Amino acid sequence: MSVTSTRAGAVVTVTIDRPEARNALDRPTLAALAGAFEAIERDDEIRCAILTGAGDRAFVAGADVKAMAELDRDGGRSFSAAAQAVADQIEATRVPVIAAVNGFALGGGCELALACDFIYASRTAQFGQPEVGLGVIPGIGGTQRLPRRVGQAHARELIFSGAIIDAAEALRIGLANAVVEPAELLPRVRAVAAEIAAKAPLAIAAAKRAVREGGDLPQVAGMELERDLFARMFATHDQKEGMQAFIQKRPPQWTGR
Repeated sequence: MSVTSTRAGAVVTVTIDRPEARNALDRPTLAALAGAFEAIERDDEIRCAILTGAGDRAFVAGADVKAMAELDRDGGRSFSAAAQAVADQIEATRVPVIAAVNGFALGGGCELALACDFIYASRTAQFGQPEVGLGVIPGIGGTQRLPRRVGQAHARELIFSGAIIDAAEALRIGLANAVVEPAELLPRVRAVAAEIAAKAPLAIAAAKRAVREGGDLPQVAGMELERDLFARMFATHDQKEGMQAFIQKRPPQWTGR
């Protein structure tokens, strides 16, 4: 099995597990990832997800070059479309998805991490978009998500040079949110995921939608989207419960309704 899912309370950890290929992305792995996130979307009890790679050497070392080497133009388009669909699916997942990057996140691996809501990295992690050194360009969203995450200048430098950067540099340019020691990575990410999972699930989903969709809108339209989603919360049981719990100085009991 190239992808596994492990549930702990309201948090699920999705692990890419192809040790023989440093967790590189091929068609079966992409299909397994799609299945894992479809299951998350169907399960209302899941409130946060973690995406990571098995072992300490790689999150995802990239797309599987051996699987792509003989592709023609139509094959390249088909592979890119399939991989982009999975990245889009992760990005659009109703619950927050945290990337726990524990080694190489290169090419498709960096792009997969960028599809997550934010990234925590091991001190030994390395990031990059080295595709130009293989005669291609990023094809799983790197030319689009990386500039939106780190800005045009940093993104152009990384994509055009194919440079690989360490975790400290990823933190400096805003690609990673935090850098921790390798042994602390998953415990730290699980703690953050548990904190998110303890909040109102409908509000978290609405906040994610507002940020994701609003980022591609003019500010006036983004404010309208925020206003609409804010208003919708007042038709939910969780809003009533959350505000009454605050007034009564007690922990809220969320139902997702």
